[in-house]
Amino acid sequence: MITEFAFSPHPAVSLAIEGSDASFPVNRIFCIGRNYAAHAVEMGHDPNREPPFFFLKPATAVVTNGTFSCPQAAGEVHHEVELVVALGSGGKDIPVETALDCVFGYGIGLDMTLRDIQAKAKKLGRPWDVAKGFDGSAPCGPLVPASRSGHLAKGTISLSINGTERQSGDLDQMIWKIPEIINILSRYFRLLPGDLIMTGTPAGVGPVEPGDRLHARIEGVGEWTVSVQG
Repeated sequence: MITEFAFSPHPAVSLAIEGSDASFPVNRIFCIGRNYAAHAVEMGHDPNREPPFFFLKPATAVVTNGTFSCPQAAGEVHHEVELVVALGSGGKDIPVETALDCVFGYGIGLDMTLRDIQAKAKKLGRPWDVAKGFDGSAPCGPLVPASRSGHLAKGTISLSINGTERQSGDLDQMIWKIPEIINILSRYFRLLPGDLIMTGTPAGVGPVEPGDRLHARIEGVGEWTVSVQG
């Protein structure tokens, strides 16, 4: 049976794949909060291993052209560089021991955050959707297949602005490791091919301004530059 839609479906959001003419279709974007101890401290929270928490971004948050546009009513916008995990398969209640079998590849992403709006939401006990999930809030670079990079458990992750380093850490500093994140998410969601997981950011987050050039690097994935526009 041919389905007749009331209007044309929106085009699929996708990421480029290094070394391939194919593209990776994006489904959902899961994000883990405060997954590096030093970042938890700078945000005023306990750095110890406590139960993880998650939030989601819509696929419309993804931008792939190397630009980030500040919303007109943004206030203070902060950068957060993160390793992106792209799933090529999924399921429910995925064991930690086999979780990496679901990983298609890895990329560099920025979790751009409207910090003043987030701070007000925290104070009032309200959701972070506007602060974290606004259009264009997840600039993402091309994916490197895990078959090329191997599975990433350690390696430098950093971000500089206009040539000055702002964030620096190591993937082995994640409080919750990638297999654990996949296992925990799969208890609540049936994970699907096309899902992305943003795995948290190291310390050093801070504001960006129009005209800034953000240069991100993750060992094993590569480098990527994003220009901030007003």
